[in-house]
Amino acid sequence: MNTNPHILVVDDHKSIREPLAEYLQKNNYRVSMAANGEELNKFLRSSEIDLIVLDILMPGEGGLDICRRIRETKDIPVILLTALVDDTDVIVGLEMGADDYVTKPFNPRELLARIKNVLRRTNSVPRQFSKIESGYITFADWTLHVDRRVLKKGINENEIPLSTVEFKLLLTFLKHPKVVLSRDQLLNMTSNRESDFFDRSIDNQVSRLRKKIEIDPKSPELIKTIWGGGYMLTVDTVQT
Repeated sequence: MNTNPHILVVDDHKSIREPLAEYLQKNNYRVSMAANGEELNKFLRSSEIDLIVLDILMPGEGGLDICRRIRETKDIPVILLTALVDDTDVIVGLEMGADDYVTKPFNPRELLARIKNVLRRTNSVPRQFSKIESGYITFADWTLHVDRRVLKKGINENEIPLSTVEFKLLLTFLKHPKVVLSRDQLLNMTSNRESDFFDRSIDNQVSRLRKKIEIDPKSPELIKTIWGGGYMLTVDTVQT
């Protein structure tokens, strides 16, 4: 039985996915190919996939939407292929949970190196959120319903839904109250990705989270910026 990592290449361009699949196969990977999100779904239902190489720009369901959907239910590493030159689009993909990205046109050797790095990280360090505790975590005036991934303030306030990224980031802070967490640590604990040029994505994520839980996001009291260090949840937490 072939136990080599199984890579799923998802790209609507046959001229890209087939040569890439052949290259990866020559480097001892098992490779499957999909042209769109529907074909990807079939593989996810029928096969064990170790890593997905996912094009961002595809007709129908785009790569960013697919990445978001994968992250909501599965813990498979994702490397994005992007022809986009706007840093914001790449950061959005990373915020959705992608592990890395490569810009088109790309050198297959570079992509191969990134695949090896991502697989090495995911195999050596258990991904943080494959199994999530159930129940409730309270902090300050807030309660996080872990199973449903919603926040509630006080008793009569409406529930506030959280995106997958917001939930992972908040849960990381709640697991480490009053501990300074660097950007590198937050990246690794929320997406198992090491810091790179785009580590400012953590700052964007923290800013979005603050808008939901802080009275004044511009003068935060719950999640403090520790200059030169990172961020810290300033209050105690209680899990029930």
